[in-house]
Amino acid sequence: MGQQQANVRVLSAEVTITTSFLDADPMGIIYHGNYFRYFEEARRVMMEKIHYSYLDMVESGYLWPIIDTRVRYIRSVLFNHNIRVTATLTEWENRIRVDYVIYDADSGERMTKAHTMQVAVRMEDKEMLLASPRVFLDKLEAFQYGTD
Repeated sequence: MGQQQANVRVLSAEVTITTSFLDADPMGIIYHGNYFRYFEEARRVMMEKIHYSYLDMVESGYLWPIIDTRVRYIRSVLFNHNIRVTATLTEWENRIRVDYVIYDADSGERMTKAHTMQVAVRMEDKEMLLASPRVFLDKLEAFQYGTD
């Protein structure tokens, strides 16, 4: 089993963003609520790797609302600063957990750690599912085992 696990690809993505003045407070520090926009961009790129964009989710009949978040602000991010945001899928059987790290794009210093949790909700009856739908699991497994 250890050998089999070694061949499984981890679903992750990385984006580089230059922060804007629009996202900053009067002191030039990025407002804490705007970090979620950066997480969202990395998560969007990650999910597109398995061909499960937001439009694909709706087409498959599921919504994926965020039900929980946690952010640890380690170092302030300033406006006009280059940051690198990583998103990594760490749970997927019953819910989606995505872990994020924001790094200073130049120094590599870790600036923020976070995670979000999402659950599948069937669109037709708005029922929250206790397990991830097969359509998502099939796309993820195709990516993990290189059959996508």
